[in-house]
Amino acid sequence: MNIFQIVIIGIVGVLLVLSIKEKSPEFALGTSLITGVIVLIAVISQFDTIFDFLNRYLTIDGFNSDYIKILLKILGIAYVTQFGAEICKDAGSVSVASKIELAGKVIILSYGVPIIISLLDTVKGILG
Repeated sequence: MNIFQIVIIGIVGVLLVLSIKEKSPEFALGTSLITGVIVLIAVISQFDTIFDFLNRYLTIDGFNSDYIKILLKILGIAYVTQFGAEICKDAGSVSVASKIELAGKVIILSYGVPIIISLLDTVKGILG
């Protein structure tokens, strides 16, 4: 599915939400969720190309694949966090959305610690 089809799905979803919102806010939220899931499913197929590319580099000798795995986890956490926070914002709960975003940032930082330590060790080794 190309970006134009995804944008059309998004626009149709928004128009449906806007037309339903006044009469039935709970159906509007459901429509918004369904639209988001449809877009997410459409994008999932694109991950095959990314994973094929990464698998080539993960199998190279001397290449530390642990860092790539950590970065992929961080990327996944960021996307899930943003998706969840946007759903909460759509539902009118900005407070919960900000808590989800904070949790995502803390979890991302905790996953990034090994990379930060490795980077600091490298700098320390260079400085002697």
